[in-house]
Amino acid sequence: MTGTSSVDGRAFRRETERVVNEVAQGVRTLDDGASWFSGLSPAGRQEVLREVGGYAMQAHITAADGRAGVARSGVKPTANPSVMICMEPPRYGFAGLPADEHLKAFRVLVSVFIVADTRRRETRCKDTCTHPWHNLPTATRNHDNGCSSARALVA
Repeated sequence: MTGTSSVDGRAFRRETERVVNEVAQGVRTLDDGASWFSGLSPAGRQEVLREVGGYAMQAHITAADGRAGVARSGVKPTANPSVMICMEPPRYGFAGLPADEHLKAFRVLVSVFIVADTRRRETRCKDTCTHPWHNLPTATRNHDNGCSSARALVA
């Protein structure tokens, strides 16, 4: 994202946040999110990996969240991003992985974030959540993801 204005950077972060929320809440599939991610420039993919890694840190992911997320990500448990996220404590730095690992890293990070943020939402926001990012329109959600949630700034 070098060479972009701060306005462009904020817009890109908002778009990333929107896409991750939509995947997390079943408005988009993980494959749809991965297609969006794949269409970004190499620098854009690195920026997204940094952002989503930050989301995961804010959700206080655990090694158990890592294992559950990897299982739903479609990425082999032996792939570098899978191993990194399942360590205790989880390792970050996904943007520094070779470019051919970025898509796997995106799938793993988003999947793990969904697990961790859903856990936090069920314990910290249960029945009282007013966070707009946890309350996307239910009419557009896919049935298999239910009320999973995601947001850059976890309460």
